[in-house]
Amino acid sequence: MAARIVLGKQLHCALLNAKLYTLLTRIRTCSALSYSRSHEEFTSKRVRRKFIDFFKEGYEHRVVPSSSVRPRGDPSLLFVNAGMNQFKPILLGCADPRSEMASYRRVVNSQKCVRAGGKHNDLEDVGKDMYHHTFFEMLGNWSFGDYFKVEACAMAWRLLTEEYGIPAERLYVSYFSGDVANGLPADEETRQIWLSIGVQPDHVLPFGMKDNFWEMGEMGPCGPCTEIHYDHVGNRNATSLVNADSPDVVEIWNLVFMQYNREGNGSLRALPQCSVDTGMGLERLVTVLQGKRSNYDTDLFTPLLSAIHQCSKAPAYQGRTGEADAGQVDMAYRVVADHVRTICVCIADGIYPGMTGAELVLRRILRRAVRFSTEVLQAPEGTLASLVPTVAHILGDAYPELNTESERIMDLINQNEAQFLSSLKQGRRVIDRTLSNMDEDSAVFPASVAWSLHRNLGFPLDLIDLMLEERGKMVDKKEMEVLEDEYEKLRFQSEEDDGDRADQLDIHSLAELQSRKVPHTDDSLKYCYSLGSDGQYVFEPCRASVLALYCEGSLVSEVREGQHCGVILDRTSFYAEKGGQAHDQGYFTKDGLQDVLFPVNCVRLAGGYVVHQVTAAETLRTGDQVHLHVDEARRLGCMVKHTATHVLNFALRELLGPSVSQRGSHCTASRLRFDFSVKGSLSVSELQQVEELVQDIIRQNAEVHIEEVPLSRAKLIPGLRTIDEVYPDPVRVVSLAMPISDLLTSNTARQASVELCCGTHLLRTGTIGDFVIVSERQMVKGISRIIAVTGDEAKKAREAGQAMQEELESLVARVEVASVPSIPAAQKLSKEIGLLMNVVDNTPIPQWQRRELQTRLKAMQKSSNTSIRKLEITEAALKAEELLDKHSNKTVLVDLIQTVSISVLMKTVLKLSKSSPDSLVMLFAHLQQSGKVLFACQVPKGSAGGSAIEWALHVCARLEGNADGSNEVAKGVGKATKVSDVTEVLHWAEEFAHNKIRNAS
Repeated sequence: MAARIVLGKQLHCALLNAKLYTLLTRIRTCSALSYSRSHEEFTSKRVRRKFIDFFKEGYEHRVVPSSSVRPRGDPSLLFVNAGMNQFKPILLGCADPRSEMASYRRVVNSQKCVRAGGKHNDLEDVGKDMYHHTFFEMLGNWSFGDYFKVEACAMAWRLLTEEYGIPAERLYVSYFSGDVANGLPADEETRQIWLSIGVQPDHVLPFGMKDNFWEMGEMGPCGPCTEIHYDHVGNRNATSLVNADSPDVVEIWNLVFMQYNREGNGSLRALPQCSVDTGMGLERLVTVLQGKRSNYDTDLFTPLLSAIHQCSKAPAYQGRTGEADAGQVDMAYRVVADHVRTICVCIADGIYPGMTGAELVLRRILRRAVRFSTEVLQAPEGTLASLVPTVAHILGDAYPELNTESERIMDLINQNEAQFLSSLKQGRRVIDRTLSNMDEDSAVFPASVAWSLHRNLGFPLDLIDLMLEERGKMVDKKEMEVLEDEYEKLRFQSEEDDGDRADQLDIHSLAELQSRKVPHTDDSLKYCYSLGSDGQYVFEPCRASVLALYCEGSLVSEVREGQHCGVILDRTSFYAEKGGQAHDQGYFTKDGLQDVLFPVNCVRLAGGYVVHQVTAAETLRTGDQVHLHVDEARRLGCMVKHTATHVLNFALRELLGPSVSQRGSHCTASRLRFDFSVKGSLSVSELQQVEELVQDIIRQNAEVHIEEVPLSRAKLIPGLRTIDEVYPDPVRVVSLAMPISDLLTSNTARQASVELCCGTHLLRTGTIGDFVIVSERQMVKGISRIIAVTGDEAKKAREAGQAMQEELESLVARVEVASVPSIPAAQKLSKEIGLLMNVVDNTPIPQWQRRELQTRLKAMQKSSNTSIRKLEITEAALKAEELLDKHSNKTVLVDLIQTVSISVLMKTVLKLSKSSPDSLVMLFAHLQQSGKVLFACQVPKGSAGGSAIEWALHVCARLEGNADGSNEVAKGVGKATKVSDVTEVLHWAEEFAHNKIRNAS
C-alpha cells in the first residue's frame, strides 16, 4: 500500500546520482544570496513570469494556459477552485487519447481560481483579515507519470531559495506523519529528501491526515503532501506556529504526491501511475517577496485601493482589522478590492450574475461589494464599474480576456448595481412592514423573511443583521440554518440512474484495460453515412467484437440476462455524448441470436473507450460478435439540430456582430438549445431576421464540408468559432458552403460558418426543412437562451401561431362592434383575453409572433380592465345614490344589493362613506346560484363602533367565511344557502355595530 516508499539507505544512494547531487549542492548554497533584492525586483508580473519560465526553460515543462473559472464539464464544482481542476481527466485516466492533454507529462501554469460557495467558501471571511480572497491565482507545476518526489522537492527548493532568494532559515516544511486507521505509514521518503537537500531537521515537521494528506473528493486520486511554510518574522524557531493559523507563519506551497485512489467503499488503492500536483498562491508569494505582511499591501491590490480611495469619501486605506478598524472602513476597502477582481474574472469567463449556481454566488459577491462601497465607503453609484480598467491593468497581461471584455464587464456591473440599489429600497420596506406587524416585545425577526430577502432580493446576510441590529432585533440563526440547509439539499439533489453509476469505468479499470493492451474503440463509423438517390440518409451497418464488459465496479468476462453493464467493442457506429450533442440509442443483436435485442440506453466516452450502457437480454461474453443497430430517426434528428445550431450561431454573429459568443448548446432529436452572450433580449425584428437568415441557408441546400485537420493548423483558420473545450488532434472542422481547403489557404475571414466540432452533421442544409425560434429569453444579464425546432415541428409552430393570430383578430373584431357592454359581458371578454394570453405564453409558436401577440393582448387586457372599472364605478354610484335615499342620516347603514362583483360592492361602500362620513357602512351581495355571500364595510377613523376588520371577522363567524382588511376598510366572503339566512346576518351585523357604539358611550 505504501507505494513508492523507499528505505532510507536506498534513497541516500539514489540521491548520490551525479546530476542530482550537483543540483543539491547549488541549492544548499543558495540561502546565502541577498534577500533584500527581492523586495525591489519582484513585481507580481515578474513573480508569475519567473515561475513559468523556471519550469519551462529549466525543466522542460509545457506551459498550459489557465482554464476558464467556469468548470469544464464538471457539475461537482461551482467554480474552478484549484489548479488541478482542468487536469482531472488525466488524473482520472479518462483523457481523450487523441487530445493534446493526453500527451501532457510535465506541465506548468498559473490558474485563475475562485473559492466562494460549495466546499471551498471564503466569501464571508474576505475583508476581515489580510489574506482571504474569493479570487486568487494558483501557480503550479505538474508531473503525470514522469518525475516524482525527489525532483518535485528539489525544484521547489531551488526556485524559492535560489531564484526568488528566500532565506532557507525562514522556510519550514511539513510531511505526512501516517494514519493507522487508513493503514498509511509515515512518508519517511519525503522527510529524507528534505534532509538530503539540506533543510534543518527541526524545520521538517510531521502532520496527520488533516494537514498533509490531500484528497480530490470523497472518491478519486489522493496522496500525501508536503507543504512549505514561510516565517514572516525570522531570526527564531517558529516550529510551534506551523499549521497553527498564525498570520506570522503561512503556508506558501503545497506539493501533492498522487499515490492512491480513494475507492467508493472508503478504502485506498495504489494508483497505476503516480503524479505530482503542486499549488502555490501567487498573492501569498508576492507578499513574501515584496516584504509585506498583507496580501493587500502588494502591487496586486494597492492600485485598486488607491482607485477606490479616489472615488470614495472615506479616509485612505490604513490596513487595520478588528476593533482597530473603526466603522469597518478598511474591511470595506479589502472587500471591494477583492470582489471586483472576482467579478471581472468571472464575467470575462462567461459567468454572469444570476439566480442559480455559480451565477447566484457571483450575484451575492457583486451585491456585497456594492453594499460596502456605497454604505461604508460612501462611494457614488458607478464606482465598482470604474475599477474595471484598474483590474485589467493589473491582471490583463496574464489574462488578456480582461482587456477584451472590459466594456461588457462594466455594463453588467452597472446594471446589477442599479438593480440592487432598487432592491435595497424594496427590502427596507419589507423589513419595516414585518417589524410593524411583530409583537413589540419580540426581539427575534422571522428567519423566513430574512431568507427571502437574501434569496430573492440578493440581500447580503450581514447587511440584514446590521439593519436589524439598529432596530434591536436579530434573526433566529438556528431557523436560518435550517432554511439554508434545505436550500443546499435541493440545489445538490439530482436524479441518478443506477445503471449509469454501475457502468462508468473507474481509474483502475481504465488502467487494467490499458495493461491488457485492449485497443481504444474505433468510433469512426459514427460518421459513415450517405444520402441515397431518394434523398434519404443511409447509415452503414456495423459488426463488432466484445472486447470488455464492465459490471458492478469491475471488468468481467460475462454478464447474464437482466444485468446492467458497460460494453466495450473494438468498433462502433454509436455516437457517445460529447460537445453538446445527445448520445445515440439503439440495440445490439448477437451472432446466432438475431431475434434477441440488447437495448443500448446510453453511450459514454472514457479515456478513448466508448462504453455502451446495455441491459443484457441474454448471456453476453467477451469475444462475442454483435451487430449494432443505431436508432436512425433519433440520430437523424440530432444531426438536423446540430447542423441547425451551427447555422444559428452563424446567423446571430452575422446580424449582431462579432461580440456574440457561444456560451453553451445542447442538441437532441426534438429541439436545440443555444446560449450566447448579448446585451439584452432580441427584438421582434431581430428574431425575424435571424430566422430569415437561417431559412435562407436552408433553402440554398448548402453543402456541409467536414474534414480532419491538425489542431494547430485548424486554429489558424480566419473566422473560426471555438468554445472552451479540449479538442482531439487531429480535429474535425465543419464548414457550411465553403470547402475546408479554401479556408486553410485564405488569410482573411470568409462569410461562412466554420467551427471545430466532433458531432454528427447533415451533408446538406436542406434536410433541416424549416426552422423556428420558439423561445428566446435572458437567462442572466448578458446571456440569452434560444430554443428552436426544425422540420415538421417548426411547421406545427407556425400553424399554431397563425391560429392564435386569427383568434386574436376575432376578439378585436368583437370588441370593436360591441356597444357599451354590461359588467358580466365585459368580464367575460376579459376572461377570454386572459385565456388566450395563457395559450400564447405556453404554446410553441414563433417567438417573434409570441412577442407581438403578447403586446397586443396586454393592451387589450388593460383596456378591458379600464372599461370594467368605469362600469363598476358607474354602477356603484347609482347603487350608492339609491341607498342614501333609503337610509338617510343613519349611524349604521347595513343593506343587501344586487351584484356579482366584490369590486362593485367595495366601490359602493366607499361612495356611501364619502357621502356619509360619520356612518358605519356594511353591504352584502348574495350569489344565490353558488351560495356565496360577499360583504364589505368601512368604519370612520376613531369611530366608537370599533374597527372594520373586527366587524368583518364577526360576520365571518356567522357565515363560516374569511375576511381581511384594516381598521377602516375590510371585505370578506362567506356561505349562505337561503335568503333568510342572509337577512338574519344583516340584522345581526347591524345590531353588533349598534352594541359597540352603545358600549363605547
